[in-house]
Amino acid sequence: MKLALSALSMALLLSACGADGEPTQAHGPDPKLPAPQRGLLPSMKIAQPAAWGEQKPTVPAGYSISAIATDLKIPRQALVLPNGDILVAEGRGGSAAKLKPKDVIASQIKAKGNTQVTGGNRLTLLRDADGDGRYELQTVFADSLNAPYGLAYADGKLYVANQDALVRFDYRDGQTKADAPPTKVSDLPAAINHHWTKSLAISPDGRYLYVGIGSNSNITERGMEVEVDRAMVWQIDAVTGAHRPYATGLRNPTALAIQPDSGQLWAVVNERDELGPDLVPDYLTSVKQGAFYGWPYSYWGQNVDERVRPQDPQKVQAAIKPDYSLGSHVAALGLDFSSAAMGEPFAEGAFVGEHGSWNRPDPVGYKVVFVPFRAGKPAGEPVDFASGFRGEDGKTRGRPVGVTVDPKGALIIADDLANTLWRVTRTP
Repeated sequence: MKLALSALSMALLLSACGADGEPTQAHGPDPKLPAPQRGLLPSMKIAQPAAWGEQKPTVPAGYSISAIATDLKIPRQALVLPNGDILVAEGRGGSAAKLKPKDVIASQIKAKGNTQVTGGNRLTLLRDADGDGRYELQTVFADSLNAPYGLAYADGKLYVANQDALVRFDYRDGQTKADAPPTKVSDLPAAINHHWTKSLAISPDGRYLYVGIGSNSNITERGMEVEVDRAMVWQIDAVTGAHRPYATGLRNPTALAIQPDSGQLWAVVNERDELGPDLVPDYLTSVKQGAFYGWPYSYWGQNVDERVRPQDPQKVQAAIKPDYSLGSHVAALGLDFSSAAMGEPFAEGAFVGEHGSWNRPDPVGYKVVFVPFRAGKPAGEPVDFASGFRGEDGKTRGRPVGVTVDPKGALIIADDLANTLWRVTRTP
């Protein structure tokens, strides 16, 4: 069986070879979209994992980077608490069965580019008591969680989005361990969990929580009945747990953040696969209440996905364009807004963690980019802020996930391949 599968893998991979994709993808509000390309299996290229050793990610002149925690158990997202402590969500979720032989093959190939560490299903707390940039305390704040991912805090309450439920811990300033098991705020869709990550943001007044819930498929190949309450952002009442759809048609909203000045909710979204190396762009967008963003019927506005049956022309007509293309298959998994403390030219804009492609012969992503903003909107090309996670030698030493801006003027980067938390600061 193993030999047969290997032969099939090779045959399918060879059949998928062809277009390499553009070495530089279109970014911004109006990307040029090529014609769709279809094949038995997407072209794939997973860089070989390797240790960092003495190397580090590359950051701009005037900044330095250091590892503040290592030997974590799949760090995904981080949260800076009011006293400066950092919480890290660690875990791995998902239970989706493979539908077709190509799904088995793709999953085997993708797994080669991921960590082999078992997920921690926990929150780890880091503390730098003397402010010297070294986090001398590393302790488990809470464990026995179920693939925690999104984190948020307000008014003495710490919220955690597990893969199956939004939960809440009571929190007091300086606390290093949870006093009790969490309280459930709301169940979250968890059947199949093709996309298991549940991203999280909280309104400035602490009244509402926003949870990003990914689809259960690429383009509804499991049927629409398993997509109920999926591919959308929920708005949840923090007190009652009552929820409602806030925005829909977002295939996989992997990170959410509130823009500080406007209070506007933003998201990064992973779009659909198997339409070629340069389709469909992953994107950064404001999330408008009641808006529909196209999935599964169309992408980037009214570009119809002919694979979806039955079609819904009314939905296609209603689909709105995202604000900003990040490039196809970069796998954006982290988002946070900058502040003046980060220094020019990175004072106004958004940091995006790009986990990196698996379905392009010319890999993209594997870095943290900065998208400059002006007047509350993206303005200009993305700038590499932390790169080198995939080296010129073709080896992968890290894969960025969550990015978190510390009010003190630092960027925290969760690296779920090296199981490391990085901290980027301005040099004196």
